[in-house]
Amino acid sequence: MTPRFANPFPEQIRELLQRVKTIAVVGLSALPGRPSHGVARSLQGFGYRIIPVNPAVAEVLGERSYPSLRDLPEPVDLVDVFRASSHVAAIVEDCIALKFPALWLQDGVIDQAAALRAQAAGLTVVMNRCIYRDYLQLIP
Repeated sequence: MTPRFANPFPEQIRELLQRVKTIAVVGLSALPGRPSHGVARSLQGFGYRIIPVNPAVAEVLGERSYPSLRDLPEPVDLVDVFRASSHVAAIVEDCIALKFPALWLQDGVIDQAAALRAQAAGLTVVMNRCIYRDYLQLIP
């Protein structure tokens, strides 16, 4: 039987959100109406440092944008993904190569095999959940 991915328990997600300081947001849009923009702006308001990862923009929410995870000038605590599921496998490969500790795949971003590969490499992985909604529910 093929193993199935399972998200961490809510208390583990709470611990993750409490220890994270810097979040790379892959697919962060400069357009205020896009979900990625609203979520990232809210994360800034919660006290997180956001690093946009989007080759199409130079800056988002006052932060310089980088074309890829491999171009980041510093390590991050969490990679938050707002890209189509078809891009997840390559993002996971970058996260593993760069030894990033955690990966968050937003609502609708689903790749069972890539999530399992990331977990096997030691990453904490949350899939098909909204980081903003979880923050509001789990952080007092």
